[in-house]
Amino acid sequence: MQNAALENLLTRRAVRSYKTDPVPDDVLNRVIEAGLYAPSGMGRESPVILAVTNKEVRDELSRLNAAVMHLEGDPFYGAPVVLVVLASPELAGTYLEDGALVMGNLLNAAHAEGLGSCWIHRAKQVFETPEGKAILEKAGVPAGYVGIGNCILGYAAEPEPAAKPRRNGRVFRLA
Repeated sequence: MQNAALENLLTRRAVRSYKTDPVPDDVLNRVIEAGLYAPSGMGRESPVILAVTNKEVRDELSRLNAAVMHLEGDPFYGAPVVLVVLASPELAGTYLEDGALVMGNLLNAAHAEGLGSCWIHRAKQVFETPEGKAILEKAGVPAGYVGIGNCILGYAAEPEPAAKPRRNGRVFRLA
């Protein structure tokens, strides 16, 4: 394929096993910047990103996330970085869609930078808890933001799997 952007979109896969190696700040900053450039409804830019590289905070988020599902273990698969996307329903009626676009940009930018990534759900529930709200307050995130998703990232412990064939019958056309 000739187009690097399309190649990146077609080869990105969810990674569920990570090395403990830290992600360099310059790489992390480029991924975050790509997330911030996602389109948003009426240009309102409702989503914000909480970048968590502190191991204690990352582990607390992991514990809170697992508790939502009544599970034990690490739902972040050992990834050293969690980029939490939050958005404000008060700023934009499209806050969910806008946050999802930020998540997509983060996932694809991580792949372009040679990182593994995965969207982990339950951010909404985690940040509705008193502990989750305390983390947001400590980080300076204004009240009223809703968790959209957790983008975990780091260096993949194993090679990313090849794409499975796509299911047929998913495109309809009107010409």
